[in-house]
Amino acid sequence: MGRRNLVAAAAATTAAGVVPGLQSAVYAQGSDKPEKEEVRIGFIPLTDCASVVMASVLGFDKKYGVKIIPTKEASWAGVRDKLVNGELDMAHVLYGLVYGVHLGVGMPGNKGKDMAVLMTLNNNGQAITLSKKLAEKGAVDGASLAKAMAAEKRDYTFAQTFPTGTHAMWLYYWLASVGINPMKDAKVITVPPPQMVANMRVGNMDGYCVGEPWGHRAIMDGIGITAVTTQDIWKDHPEKVLGTTGEFVKKYPNTTRAVMMAVLEASRWIDAGLQNKMKMAETVADKSYVNTSVDAINQRILGRYQNGLGKTWDDPNYMKFFNDGAVNFPYLSDGMWFLTQHKRWGLLREHPDYLGVARQINQIDLYKQVAGAMKISVPKEPMRSSKFIDGVVWDGKDPAKYADGFKIKA
Repeated sequence: MGRRNLVAAAAATTAAGVVPGLQSAVYAQGSDKPEKEEVRIGFIPLTDCASVVMASVLGFDKKYGVKIIPTKEASWAGVRDKLVNGELDMAHVLYGLVYGVHLGVGMPGNKGKDMAVLMTLNNNGQAITLSKKLAEKGAVDGASLAKAMAAEKRDYTFAQTFPTGTHAMWLYYWLASVGINPMKDAKVITVPPPQMVANMRVGNMDGYCVGEPWGHRAIMDGIGITAVTTQDIWKDHPEKVLGTTGEFVKKYPNTTRAVMMAVLEASRWIDAGLQNKMKMAETVADKSYVNTSVDAINQRILGRYQNGLGKTWDDPNYMKFFNDGAVNFPYLSDGMWFLTQHKRWGLLREHPDYLGVARQINQIDLYKQVAGAMKISVPKEPMRSSKFIDGVVWDGKDPAKYADGFKIKA
């Protein structure tokens, strides 16, 4: 069997629901045998680590001849360092972090390392939380926060999870959309996701941006309110990615494809129905993974939101892991957007080659091979157009002009 037929056969047997173990025998004949069979994948305790965890827990990895070892990490800086030095093979990781490492942002001697985005793991599902104290003074959304900050001059502190990461970019974009310059009008600190709630409880920050369940947890604990969801900032935004080094992809192409297939299958499984989502919530809530109560996770993954002030709503743009394949394609324009914001906020001094960098990092050809074998549809174009909370449209066509076009920047 040729490689293409082999991969297709593996995908077909998977789709048919054949007993695990049989597929890996089919898959492992010939040239598609994974070069490295154990793959250490780092993750941070967040709901959106679910597809990596479930690929391992449900045995989807074994179908493709690999063993995923999910490795719980304490901070995004730790994930970055272990990816770069090879202690981790891959990671559930912040989109912008991968781009930052590639270009050497915040790296020793500003030296980058070739990085790879294999696929997007999820869309949506993060939030910006404001402290209950601020909410009691009337700051419950962007406009009222700006008013409160103008009225009471003091140091306002906001937290994000990593300087080049998604949460920093959502926070900065939102603050700027209501006229607050995050670089001048506020103090911004970096706090690992699982430590956000504890830090807010003791008054270390006025607000933070983080992934679930740490937005909903603040509401359950009565210490914060949801001011805005990230899907309100950018509907169906990219969030975490399956990231690795360029070196790993070159050295272990079959292993890379096998892991992508396992994670894609887990993504499809999670989004297949209510029962699967509830099983996922129970699994990732365990202390080995997110270490929280199931009810901190299961409401928002079903789109059931509350803001901590009595408002409840069903959000159609909740966290999605697959959405018929729409989630996982690594759009070039998504990666380029993070670069425009890195430039906007002074993390990059000069305009990079936006499209060139995205083409180097985002493994579109590899993704198409895998998706094709699994009968997952891919978009015709590697760029997409999106409208943000401030009405500005991003389509990837003129990134330098877009980056320079914001009134509020570093």
